[in-house]
Amino acid sequence: QVQLVQSGGGLVQTGGSLRLSCAASGFAFSFTNMGWYRQAPGKQREWIASITTSGSANYADSVKGRFAISRDNAKNTVYLQMNSLKSDDTAVYYCNYYSTIWRSYAYWGQGTQVTVSS
Repeated sequence: QVQLVQSGGGLVQTGGSLRLSCAASGFAFSFTNMGWYRQAPGKQREWIASITTSGSANYADSVKGRFAISRDNAKNTVYLQMNSLKSDDTAVYYCNYYSTIWRSYAYWGQGTQVTVSS
């Protein structure tokens, strides 16, 4: 059974940093491209970063240069380092598989809330 447990969110001031973690189980993590996504209040869920099995990363323009995705295959964990946080980054953050059909995924885990205050 697939499980994705996100953690590390919280309340931070503008310009601050947070590191999110996502512990994965129930599938072959090291052979799976992974992504981070977020959903702000009243908005659709959006992709923000992804990392391939070989460690290549891609980012949405909104977070490029501020966020960094990484993975530890030995721990079945994917991370998101978030720096220079802005109020627009306030959202619930999720990790999941990454593919072009990510919008169709049924399971998303509980997510972790990130709130950036000015």
